[in-house]
Amino acid sequence: MTRTVELAGGAALPLIGFGTWELRPKTAYESVRAALEIGYRHVDTATLYRNEADVGRAVKDSGVDRQQVFVTTKLRPQDARHARRTLESSLRQLDTGYVDLWLIHWPTGRDDLVPTWQELLSAKDAGLARNVGVSNFSPAQIDLVTEATGQQPAVNQIPWSPAQHGPALLDEHRRRGIAVEGYSGLKNTDLRDPVLNEIAQRHGVTPAQIVLRWHLEHDIVILPRSSRRERIASNFDLDGFTLTKEEVTTIDTLT
Repeated sequence: MTRTVELAGGAALPLIGFGTWELRPKTAYESVRAALEIGYRHVDTATLYRNEADVGRAVKDSGVDRQQVFVTTKLRPQDARHARRTLESSLRQLDTGYVDLWLIHWPTGRDDLVPTWQELLSAKDAGLARNVGVSNFSPAQIDLVTEATGQQPAVNQIPWSPAQHGPALLDEHRRRGIAVEGYSGLKNTDLRDPVLNEIAQRHGVTPAQIVLRWHLEHDIVILPRSSRRERIASNFDLDGFTLTKEEVTTIDTLT
């Protein structure tokens, strides 16, 4: 059973996603195929990553029903003034009629923030994106586009790790009903940390699995990336153990 978080519009977003940043074309294809075989049903790419065509081909070749795979792509800020054209290009690359989630990858210049968000809302209305959101936005920037349009992002994708997180920031998103996707959770963590290793030994898993499980305990969507099948599998294998409240609190205080 795939664990999901419900987005404001009612869509079910799988909590465990597969990230594709820095995966070159052939590797992206093979890694996404492996991820889908292992059980992932959420794949994250972006125009910036230059692998949308390979991701789309992997989804198509996997044999998994397209409706069962939650596909995200992202708009580069420099493409903001021709956002619809960029999304249409992404859809041609992915070879899908829609994406499940389209994000503004980074905030644009202030003057373009609201017009760009309006373009995403327009694409949603046109059925090109089932859900729309942002990445690397502050709560103030989220409020700016929400107040201007009456519609808030479904998701904010931001860096999140034991060393880079904040309960107050999470509360700001929860209060608005916005799902948080955390990226670089493993990259920004010292997996040799003795505290993580002690907890991992206690559960018979890896420190990376502990960090990913910690995200899930906070209902943060994770996007681990790897090109190694065994690592892709272990990053997905997070249901065989749970962290105690004390362990979660300990990890919360790592720096």
